[in-house]
Amino acid sequence: MHPGAWWLWALGLGTAATRTTNPLLLGLLIVVSAYVVATRRPDTPWSRSYGAFVKLALAVILIRLLFATVLGSPIPGTHTLLTLPELPLPAWAQGIRLGGEVTAEALAFALYDGLRLAALLICVGAANALANPSRLLKSLPGALYELGVAVVVALTFAPNLIADVRRLRAARRLRGRPDRGVRGLLQVGLPVLEGALERSVSLAAAMDARGYGRTARVPAAVRRTTAALTLGGLLGVCAGTYGLLTAEGGAYGLPVLLAGLTAALAGLKLGGRRSLRTRYRPDRWDVRAWLVAVSGVAVAALLALSAAHDPAALHPGVVPLVAPALPLWPAAAVLLGLLPAFVAPDPKEPS
Repeated sequence: MHPGAWWLWALGLGTAATRTTNPLLLGLLIVVSAYVVATRRPDTPWSRSYGAFVKLALAVILIRLLFATVLGSPIPGTHTLLTLPELPLPAWAQGIRLGGEVTAEALAFALYDGLRLAALLICVGAANALANPSRLLKSLPGALYELGVAVVVALTFAPNLIADVRRLRAARRLRGRPDRGVRGLLQVGLPVLEGALERSVSLAAAMDARGYGRTARVPAAVRRTTAALTLGGLLGVCAGTYGLLTAEGGAYGLPVLLAGLTAALAGLKLGGRRSLRTRYRPDRWDVRAWLVAVSGVAVAALLALSAAHDPAALHPGVVPLVAPALPLWPAAAVLLGLLPAFVAPDPKEPS
């Protein structure tokens, strides 16, 4: 599976999570992403990062609830759960309080808000667990090959550095020498830096032999057009994303975002003319990759339409406090995100 398809699928689910505060829909999004990860996650080092994202999401929810409890909430409420000792604050801190009444409405609002951010983090964690980072960097456009090379070098340098430290500490323990404290760190640090320098020189020689850094001559007009398209496209992406994330910019957000993406992609395409490189076994974007990517985009689009037509179903009220209900059509749209679990190749089967 092309790694870009996994990222488009995960970003689609994450975009859908930003369009609702319904805890049932957000929980369904988390369950969908978790099921796809459980069935299609390869047995690789990067795939173990999903658990870290889940723990981070739980920490976000707890911190959001803690802030709502200690610092209060602007949401008025009538169902008081407990009353904390309130500390008096000076006049310049008006609008902020420490302690006081903790209402069920304020905690519900904080829970919905924290759960939305947690669902977004879990969707990003799903992309990290499913997509091969080195293959994703290899698929970058030619205009970004310097960035890809730098990230690949960084990704390969850190594990080797940690392996060298463990190897040298084990060797010192076998010889009966101290491997902890300042003395042990100083005596281990020099061989580690020496090995890192040797690897850096060898890597630089290998990259130079393979032609990294060579650029082709392009006309000045092409360079100026590339810079204008890339900069304008990135500004359009920022403005369109802001419009999609706010209720007031729903009308212009999607057109501006699409125009910005088109301009940025055109700029990257033109910028790739100055890069002279080839790809060894390039990842092909096949039918299964299209199905995975389209399923995530469809979830985001359908929830955006649902939020525009029936905002009450996707944003349950907390004043007055009511139990959230699971809307039928948005829930069916979220279930489209399960498509990769059935069309993506099984990593446990030999290719």
